[in-house]
Amino acid sequence: MMEAASPFLNTYKRFPVTFLRGEGVHLFDTAGKEYLDLLAGIAVVSIGHAHPKLAKAIATQASQLIHTSNLFSNEPNIQLAAKLTSLVDGTFRVFFSNSGTEAIECAIKFARKAAAGKRSTVVCAERSFHGRTLAALAATGQPQKWKGFEPLPAGFVHARFNDLKHFEESIDDSTCAVLLEPIQGEGGVYPATLEFLAGIRKLCDERGALLLFDEIQSGCGRTGSWFSWQQLGARPDVFVTAKGLGGGFPIGCCLVSHELSHHFQPGDHGSTFGGGPLASAAALTVLSVIEEEGLLENSKEIGALLAEELQSLPHVLEVRGRGLMLGVQLDSDIAAQVTTQALEMGVIINAVASSTLRITPPLCLSEKDALHGVSVLGDILSNIQG
Repeated sequence: MMEAASPFLNTYKRFPVTFLRGEGVHLFDTAGKEYLDLLAGIAVVSIGHAHPKLAKAIATQASQLIHTSNLFSNEPNIQLAAKLTSLVDGTFRVFFSNSGTEAIECAIKFARKAAAGKRSTVVCAERSFHGRTLAALAATGQPQKWKGFEPLPAGFVHARFNDLKHFEESIDDSTCAVLLEPIQGEGGVYPATLEFLAGIRKLCDERGALLLFDEIQSGCGRTGSWFSWQQLGARPDVFVTAKGLGGGFPIGCCLVSHELSHHFQPGDHGSTFGGGPLASAAALTVLSVIEEEGLLENSKEIGALLAEELQSLPHVLEVRGRGLMLGVQLDSDIAAQVTTQALEMGVIINAVASSTLRITPPLCLSEKDALHGVSVLGDILSNIQG
């Protein structure tokens, strides 16, 4: 008998594990095996799996109102917008979407609209990742991800990350914006230096370009502040966030500096589902839990502990990142092998590159669980051939 064909489009290379439930920083598969989740759905499950307050908020809102239309307001969305702007001193205005990629598209459209047709080029970074829709893909500085999808939308150029001179050479009279991740995630967890970001801010001011930050992966408390740019001394004109904002419920957001927000008018942009009551109630609860449980400080403390302990392991050349967004640089191309063995031993991590591990656990990770994860990785790296 022929094996039944998969009903899925072949877009993911999945591990042979099916998860059934989660609790805090742990997942359980259909066989009942327990795993320590040090990936959190790639920086998504910010307050942990099956948090009772989040589950209750979603259930309560679902029993009251799931959708109307953005032709009308809904209370959870009003409250969420107010909460988000309060986290950045009330000086930004928000647009809600369903994902980070959509938020990036909004930011790109806004930058071009603000330029009033006089400029259209966006300068991005090599090794960056901004999403998989066509414009976000064109902004992404990883040529291997472009193959098969050309021609990509025009108007995007790429300069070397943390190389201020190369960016200065790339910004010209056609540049409407510079788009950067303060910490490159998919590119290997590379933080921008303070000097680089300060220089980019100055260049944008001098040349009349907007500065856009992609905080899809680094935002919502992951680095120990609400948004990583708040630690870095460079204020963006526009920034986007998603992933951890909903704690697992899909939502994205583009935040625009108040003094620039007039460039968007009704009809310039929109979303059928963005900012719906259910997603807004979920995100509002996530932000409240982060505050109530002191998860910003936990991200700093446990992140520092993890970085220190990981640095001491065999085969580890460098640990990069901030808070609970870490990249572990290995001395050879063994990341996939380490990831597979870790999964077999009940620890979930990610090989973001052939020699780089990515660790982005829930922000509620305890010292005990962090040290257990390091111990498992230490055993693997002590015995691996590389």
